[in-house]
Amino acid sequence: MQARNFYIFIFFSFVMISCQDDTMPKPNAYLRLDYPVADYVGFVSQCPFVFDINASAAKKLEIKEQCDITIQYPEMKASVFLTYKKIDNNLEDLLRDAQNITYKHVIKADEIVEIPFLNAKDKVYGMFYEVGGNAATNSQFYVTDSLNHFISGSVYFYTKPNFDSIMPASSYIRDDMKKIMESIRW
Repeated sequence: MQARNFYIFIFFSFVMISCQDDTMPKPNAYLRLDYPVADYVGFVSQCPFVFDINASAAKKLEIKEQCDITIQYPEMKASVFLTYKKIDNNLEDLLRDAQNITYKHVIKADEIVEIPFLNAKDKVYGMFYEVGGNAATNSQFYVTDSLNHFISGSVYFYTKPNFDSIMPASSYIRDDMKKIMESIRW
Protein backbone atom coordinates (compact mmCIF):
# COMPACT_ATOMS: atom_id res chain seq x y z
CA MET A 1 0.00 0.00 0.00
CA GLN A 2 2.83 2.31 0.79
CA ALA A 3 4.43 1.71 -2.60
CA ARG A 4 1.13 2.46 -4.27
CA ASN A 5 0.83 5.79 -2.40
CA PHE A 6 4.40 6.59 -3.33
CA TYR A 7 3.68 6.05 -7.04
CA ILE A 8 0.50 8.12 -6.84
CA PHE A 9 2.48 10.90 -5.14
CA ILE A 10 5.14 10.80 -7.88
CA PHE A 11 2.49 10.78 -10.61
CA PHE A 12 0.68 13.84 -9.23
CA SER A 13 3.99 15.61 -8.65
CA PHE A 14 4.87 15.22 -12.33
CA VAL A 15 1.39 16.34 -13.34
CA MET A 16 1.65 19.45 -11.17
CA ILE A 17 5.12 20.30 -12.40
CA SER A 18 4.17 19.82 -16.03
CA CYS A 19 1.16 22.14 -15.76
CA GLN A 20 3.32 25.22 -15.45
CA ASP A 21 3.78 27.58 -18.37
CA ASP A 22 6.28 26.39 -20.90
CA THR A 23 9.46 28.36 -21.08
CA MET A 24 9.53 30.09 -24.44
CA PRO A 25 12.59 31.64 -26.04
CA LYS A 26 12.49 35.38 -26.46
CA PRO A 27 11.57 36.50 -29.96
CA ASN A 28 14.31 38.00 -32.10
CA ALA A 29 14.70 41.69 -31.55
CA TYR A 30 15.56 44.21 -34.20
CA LEU A 31 18.64 46.31 -33.82
CA ARG A 32 17.79 49.95 -33.26
CA LEU A 33 20.11 52.19 -35.18
CA ASP A 34 20.14 55.85 -34.28
CA TYR A 35 22.26 58.17 -36.34
CA PRO A 36 23.10 61.77 -35.46
CA VAL A 37 20.95 64.52 -36.91
CA ALA A 38 22.65 65.69 -40.08
CA ASP A 39 24.29 69.11 -39.91
CA TYR A 40 25.26 70.31 -43.38
CA VAL A 41 28.26 72.48 -44.17
CA GLY A 42 29.55 73.87 -47.43
CA PHE A 43 32.21 71.91 -49.30
CA VAL A 44 34.62 73.98 -51.36
CA SER A 45 37.71 72.72 -53.18
CA GLN A 46 39.73 73.25 -56.34
CA CYS A 47 36.98 71.44 -58.25
CA PRO A 48 34.63 73.49 -60.47
CA PHE A 49 31.65 72.82 -58.19
CA VAL A 50 30.58 73.24 -54.58
CA PHE A 51 27.92 71.51 -52.51
CA ASP A 52 26.64 70.99 -48.98
CA ILE A 53 27.76 67.89 -47.12
CA ASN A 54 26.93 66.25 -43.81
CA ALA A 55 29.53 67.64 -41.37
CA SER A 56 30.32 64.20 -39.93
CA ALA A 57 30.84 62.74 -43.44
CA ALA A 58 33.00 65.70 -44.49
CA LYS A 59 35.70 64.44 -42.12
CA LYS A 60 35.97 61.26 -44.17
CA LEU A 61 36.07 62.78 -47.63
CA GLU A 62 38.80 62.04 -50.16
CA ILE A 63 39.32 63.95 -53.41
CA LYS A 64 40.92 61.90 -56.15
CA GLU A 65 42.15 62.78 -59.60
CA GLN A 66 39.86 64.83 -61.84
CA CYS A 67 37.64 65.79 -58.89
CA ASP A 68 36.28 62.31 -58.22
CA ILE A 69 35.24 62.24 -54.57
CA THR A 70 34.74 59.40 -52.09
CA ILE A 71 32.75 60.10 -48.94
CA GLN A 72 33.10 57.31 -46.40
CA TYR A 73 30.57 56.30 -43.77
CA PRO A 74 32.59 53.71 -41.79
CA GLU A 75 30.01 53.31 -39.01
CA MET A 76 27.48 52.33 -41.70
CA LYS A 77 30.01 50.38 -43.78
CA ALA A 78 29.25 52.44 -46.88
CA SER A 79 30.77 54.96 -49.26
CA VAL A 80 29.29 57.55 -51.60
CA PHE A 81 31.18 57.94 -54.85
CA LEU A 82 30.92 61.19 -56.82
CA THR A 83 32.36 61.19 -60.33
CA TYR A 84 32.98 64.44 -62.17
CA LYS A 85 33.26 64.63 -65.95
CA LYS A 86 33.87 67.64 -68.15
CA ILE A 87 31.38 67.71 -71.02
CA ASP A 88 33.11 67.67 -74.39
CA ASN A 89 30.38 66.96 -76.94
CA ASN A 90 29.64 63.76 -75.01
CA LEU A 91 26.58 64.65 -72.92
CA GLU A 92 24.45 61.94 -74.53
CA ASP A 93 27.09 59.30 -73.73
CA LEU A 94 27.39 60.48 -70.13
CA LEU A 95 23.61 60.43 -69.65
CA ARG A 96 23.33 56.98 -71.23
CA ASP A 97 26.15 55.62 -69.04
CA ALA A 98 24.57 57.03 -65.87
CA GLN A 99 21.20 55.50 -66.74
CA ASN A 100 22.75 52.16 -67.76
CA ILE A 101 24.63 51.90 -64.47
CA THR A 102 21.37 52.39 -62.59
CA TYR A 103 19.37 49.97 -64.69
CA LYS A 104 22.00 47.22 -64.42
CA HIS A 105 20.55 46.74 -60.92
CA VAL A 106 17.11 45.88 -62.30
CA ILE A 107 17.93 42.17 -61.89
CA LYS A 108 17.98 42.46 -58.07
CA ALA A 109 15.85 45.58 -57.65
CA ASP A 110 12.20 45.43 -56.67
CA GLU A 111 11.67 48.84 -58.21
CA ILE A 112 13.56 51.85 -59.52
CA VAL A 113 11.95 55.20 -58.85
CA GLU A 114 13.13 58.14 -60.96
CA ILE A 115 12.88 61.57 -59.35
CA PRO A 116 13.70 64.41 -61.78
CA PHE A 117 15.62 67.40 -60.44
CA LEU A 118 15.51 70.90 -61.87
CA ASN A 119 17.18 74.04 -60.56
CA ALA A 120 16.91 76.49 -63.47
CA LYS A 121 18.23 79.40 -61.41
CA ASP A 122 21.62 77.74 -60.88
CA LYS A 123 21.48 75.65 -64.08
CA VAL A 124 21.54 72.28 -62.37
CA TYR A 125 19.47 69.51 -63.95
CA GLY A 126 19.42 65.83 -63.17
CA MET A 127 17.78 62.69 -61.94
CA PHE A 128 17.76 60.90 -58.58
CA TYR A 129 17.16 57.14 -58.56
CA GLU A 130 15.84 55.22 -55.57
CA VAL A 131 16.51 51.53 -56.09
CA GLY A 132 14.33 49.26 -53.95
CA GLY A 133 15.23 45.74 -52.95
CA ASN A 134 18.51 43.90 -52.56
CA ALA A 135 20.44 45.77 -55.24
CA ALA A 136 24.10 46.65 -54.78
CA THR A 137 23.22 50.35 -54.58
CA ASN A 138 20.04 51.89 -53.23
CA SER A 139 20.55 55.48 -54.37
CA GLN A 140 22.11 57.05 -57.43
CA PHE A 141 21.95 60.42 -59.15
CA TYR A 142 23.40 62.56 -61.85
CA VAL A 143 23.39 66.33 -62.38
CA THR A 144 24.61 68.51 -65.20
CA ASP A 145 24.50 72.05 -66.50
CA SER A 146 24.14 70.53 -70.01
CA LEU A 147 27.15 72.50 -71.30
CA ASN A 148 30.29 71.97 -69.23
CA HIS A 149 29.83 69.82 -66.12
CA PHE A 150 28.47 66.36 -65.30
CA ILE A 151 28.46 64.68 -61.87
CA SER A 152 27.16 61.24 -61.02
CA GLY A 153 26.84 59.81 -57.54
CA SER A 154 26.09 56.43 -56.00
CA VAL A 155 26.24 54.71 -52.63
CA TYR A 156 27.67 51.25 -52.08
CA PHE A 157 27.66 49.20 -48.88
CA TYR A 158 30.53 46.90 -47.91
CA THR A 159 28.18 44.03 -47.24
CA LYS A 160 25.95 41.63 -49.11
CA PRO A 161 22.81 43.54 -50.07
CA ASN A 162 19.94 42.84 -47.69
CA PHE A 163 17.64 45.83 -47.85
CA ASP A 164 15.85 45.07 -44.57
CA SER A 165 19.15 45.13 -42.68
CA ILE A 166 20.67 48.23 -44.27
CA MET A 167 17.46 50.24 -44.61
CA PRO A 168 18.17 52.71 -41.73
CA ALA A 169 21.68 53.44 -43.01
CA SER A 170 20.47 53.54 -46.60
CA SER A 171 17.78 56.10 -45.73
CA TYR A 172 20.27 58.28 -43.84
CA ILE A 173 22.79 58.27 -46.69
CA ARG A 174 20.04 58.75 -49.30
CA ASP A 175 19.06 61.99 -47.55
CA ASP A 176 22.71 63.11 -47.58
CA MET A 177 22.95 62.33 -51.30
CA LYS A 178 19.79 64.30 -52.04
CA LYS A 179 21.24 67.25 -50.14
CA ILE A 180 24.47 67.01 -52.16
CA MET A 181 22.55 66.86 -55.42
CA GLU A 182 20.22 69.74 -54.54
CA SER A 183 23.03 72.00 -53.34
CA ILE A 184 25.52 71.56 -56.21
CA ARG A 185 26.58 74.86 -57.79
CA TRP A 186 28.99 75.31 -60.68
